[in-house]
Amino acid sequence: MRPAHLVCSLAESHRFEAERPATTCPHDGAPLLVRYSRIALERELLAARPQSMWRYREALPLEEGEEPVTLGEGGTALILADRLRGDLRLDVPLYVKDESTNPASSFKARGMSVAVTRARGFGFKELVAPSAGNAGLALAAYGARAGIGVTVFLPRDTPRTLIEGCAGYGARVELVEGLIDEAGKRAAEYAQTSDVFNLATLREPYRVEGKKTMAYELVEALGAVPAAIVYPTGGGTGLIGMWKAFDELQACGWIGAERPRLIAVQADGCAPIVRAFATGAARAERWHDAVTAAYGLRVPAGVGDVLVLRALRESNGSALSVSERAMAEDMLALRRLEGIDAGEEGGAALAGLRALVAAGQPFEGPIVLFNTGSALTYAPRGGNRA
Repeated sequence: MRPAHLVCSLAESHRFEAERPATTCPHDGAPLLVRYSRIALERELLAARPQSMWRYREALPLEEGEEPVTLGEGGTALILADRLRGDLRLDVPLYVKDESTNPASSFKARGMSVAVTRARGFGFKELVAPSAGNAGLALAAYGARAGIGVTVFLPRDTPRTLIEGCAGYGARVELVEGLIDEAGKRAAEYAQTSDVFNLATLREPYRVEGKKTMAYELVEALGAVPAAIVYPTGGGTGLIGMWKAFDELQACGWIGAERPRLIAVQADGCAPIVRAFATGAARAERWHDAVTAAYGLRVPAGVGDVLVLRALRESNGSALSVSERAMAEDMLALRRLEGIDAGEEGGAALAGLRALVAAGQPFEGPIVLFNTGSALTYAPRGGNRA
């Protein structure tokens, strides 16, 4: 592996070698992050490389000579959304980063590509993860690609398309009563029974590495750091990864000290980050009786809460929640005004931006709004709403 080590996200003095399987910090249970001694990534090298996230391979945890487990993830479109900009009456450019075109139809493909690559490198023959649906689907696809067995724990009310999709890729599906945190407990128990690598969100350090490439792509496409990123937030790994990436990009000489404002959008029925941000809390308490049609946002408690809140505050960002009706309406606005295959999560991001604009929130440069996945994975519900 290129020179790298793992650090505790809460205390970087807790340092570990990267050449071994890792879960969380043994001292305090916090997530681990990959740190590179040096990232030598020249922009001039990229012109001849394929449009996938592995074009940034110098900034990813690959062994020398190792080929990644890939299905062509990343390289997703950054769409200039002029009709939406007019609808919102914005006087700055508005872009939509459309992650629905990834393999398995969501941004989860990025993290699973890196995590499964590392699991294969460590010699694991079986992988497990809890999921609200899309992460499980992506893991099942990449496990199939790598020839590694996969078990996915899903809430029982996960849409049938996602349950059947996981099984269709050959994964063993276990349905549990409760939400994703209960599925996480079951996955952790299963991982302890045999030689299984648990790829639960932030229970290993590699999914973050895949998701950080979204920031690399933004800076490469725009030639600069956007003024604001509006992101639908469940577990928050995407925000954590991108915030990490901007430091790496500065170290590479691609950007200076400028950073985007990070804006986290959650659902009214499950908004632990919003509540913690508003009260100034360092951690987010579990949200009881979480309910939302945006399954990717139905995360009542996440191990990355401290990191998400830190990134929001360090970026002078904000957090807000939106109603089910607003996210449904703006899911359709993304589709009808810009032709983007938006799911409820993308609709939530647009609804959040709309609320900020209506409240008179100023924006001083380009805004990037994320659509993290396709509505079709929730069909027939999502499909019927179209």
